[in-house]
Amino acid sequence: MLEESESKEPAMNPFQKNESKETLFSPVSTEEVRPRPLSLPKKPPPKICGSNYPLSIAFIVVNEFCERFSYYGMKAVLTLYFLYFLHWSEDTSTSIYHAFSSLCYFTPILGAAIADSWLGKFKVLSLVGLSLIALGTGGIKPCVAAFGGDQFEEKHAEERTRYFSVFYLSINAGSLISTFITPMLRGDVQCFGEDCYALAFGVPGLLMVIALVVFAMGGKIYRKPPPEGNIVTQVAKCIWFAISNRFNNRSGDIPKRQHWLDWAAEKYPKQLIMDVKALTRVLFLYIPLPMFWALLDQQGSRWTLQATRMNGNLGFFVLQPDQMQVLNPLLVLIFIPLFDLVIYRLVSKCGINFSSLRKMAVGMILASLAFAVAAAVEIKINRMTSLQPGPQEIFLKALNLADDEVKVTVLGDENNTLLEESIRSFQKMPRYAQLHLKTKSQDFHFYLNYHNLSVYTKHSMEEKNWYSLIILEDGKNISSMMVKDEENKTTNGMTAVRFVNTLHKEVNISLGADISLSVGEDYGVSAYTTVHSGEYPVVHCRTEDKDFSLNIGLLDPGTAYLFVIINSTNHDPQAWKMEDIPTNRLSIAWQLPQYALVTAGEVMFSVTGLEFSYSQAPASMKSVLQAAWLLTVAVGNIIVLVVAQFSGLVQWAEFILFSCLLLVVCLIFSIMGHYYVPIKPEDLQEPADKQIPPTQGNMINLETKKTKL
Repeated sequence: MLEESESKEPAMNPFQKNESKETLFSPVSTEEVRPRPLSLPKKPPPKICGSNYPLSIAFIVVNEFCERFSYYGMKAVLTLYFLYFLHWSEDTSTSIYHAFSSLCYFTPILGAAIADSWLGKFKVLSLVGLSLIALGTGGIKPCVAAFGGDQFEEKHAEERTRYFSVFYLSINAGSLISTFITPMLRGDVQCFGEDCYALAFGVPGLLMVIALVVFAMGGKIYRKPPPEGNIVTQVAKCIWFAISNRFNNRSGDIPKRQHWLDWAAEKYPKQLIMDVKALTRVLFLYIPLPMFWALLDQQGSRWTLQATRMNGNLGFFVLQPDQMQVLNPLLVLIFIPLFDLVIYRLVSKCGINFSSLRKMAVGMILASLAFAVAAAVEIKINRMTSLQPGPQEIFLKALNLADDEVKVTVLGDENNTLLEESIRSFQKMPRYAQLHLKTKSQDFHFYLNYHNLSVYTKHSMEEKNWYSLIILEDGKNISSMMVKDEENKTTNGMTAVRFVNTLHKEVNISLGADISLSVGEDYGVSAYTTVHSGEYPVVHCRTEDKDFSLNIGLLDPGTAYLFVIINSTNHDPQAWKMEDIPTNRLSIAWQLPQYALVTAGEVMFSVTGLEFSYSQAPASMKSVLQAAWLLTVAVGNIIVLVVAQFSGLVQWAEFILFSCLLLVVCLIFSIMGHYYVPIKPEDLQEPADKQIPPTQGNMINLETKKTKL
């Protein structure tokens, strides 16, 4: 009863000396502050092995590991799923990938509003977030980091700071294992004759169920701060009232106020206004941050697509393009203790004030350098890729299927020799010969010398095309046919194959559940067919009277192959293999420097930003500020989506564009951070004796009709 009378008294007589922390003006009826019950002393929460770390954070960290395994495991194969399974273009796959990522980081605003105003962080995590994965990521992301921070008492602030590093370690441990395993489930396991995307998506789904179970196990020992009203709505209304009140009272006779949010004092509590001031100061600092995420999140899209055009054979292991992403969480696990225990301490001993905002600025610079390196790698890839025939130009390759050497001479219109070469039987030609035309289309004269036989033939060829001259043997005679190769043999880092059938019967070839082709008899030539890279030890073939299989071996990504089906005297027909376009010899290991730079930038930017967001957030708005932090990730993904769809730049130029944009943003952020004064926890509490009366001078004339004493 004593508690009730004291909580009601200020509303009855606001000018009493024994005021609580309430402002002199009570809020209007819709915003009244509810009296809080007397808080009894609570038993200290159990600790981990006698330390100051609450036992509850163990469940939170394990839950985060499983949830991040699910999320990053699914994202690891998402781009290649769009590319290879749905057959979307690189730009479309990149756009949809970042649209999905953006949506995952927009929903935390909804999750934060529900957590702070209705259910509380614990119930959002367990009931909403983990039950509905699609919307659940919005419930999980803004709550789990802040919920872990809530487990610490204020006197253990140092342990709480280290918790955020451990929390980030759990994120990247889950990401490390999932980004290594799920591509293996996709590429090494066959489902219905194709890559097993069902298994690659199913295992992360199972880990999400485990995350729910683990999190629920710690339910009885969590510290669960109660929700404090619809804080998002209160913030929006407070800001709107301050703006409208200032606009309605813009007369020069009305005294100015120290801060524009002080114009909400007639309606809202002083503590809420102070919290909103702290919130808006940090939100203003967040404005430049999306550009960093625009670069960081391209590891799963543009960098993965770059890896498809590189050689993943490391000698002891063949690395899938989407497995390169495993470098990021692996390096994070290495860099976090390295930076915390070594680098930051050395910088501190040198007398340098390496504040949180300075760490974030350095992280931006490192990410910018990473994209400059990625651009250099892209240029190197383009130089090693096969050239394209230009105007009045063709590429020609001869394939000798006769049983002995054939000398090939190519003459132009004026009988000038353009090409003269002796080709052994089934010789693998390393490259195309480049021939120039006088017009867009031109006839070429071919002389084939075989034993004592000379054969003449004429073929017409058009500019900007690839051609293969196939030399055939018919008894003691030879002939030739000209085959126009496809303009784009390999797309999106996939493998292209075509077959020449020397048998006297048509052959039907099955390369997978949905990939089959027919090759005509007597030197029939198939068109190029795009397949997945990997081992093909058994390719089922069938003629009208016989079934047999071919071993075509390992197919490297980005390579075009020609297979000649030939008779074998003692066995079934066999396949002779030749590379039309050789695999890109640039090793995928060349991506290591860009991953190292961007990961170092992430450790300095993201880990620091998580702790900074929590430390600068008022107690009632920690989930809101965490959601705002995640919202910058969403905006960053939208930036990538827009650039991918509308820039029209070649890939290396796009990388340079992002690198330069982040440098400019880093400069702006550094200027903003220079004038930012970090908030101390005691600054967020309003002293009882330090209240500004709202009625000073002619303040009674303010147009705030809903205000009441």
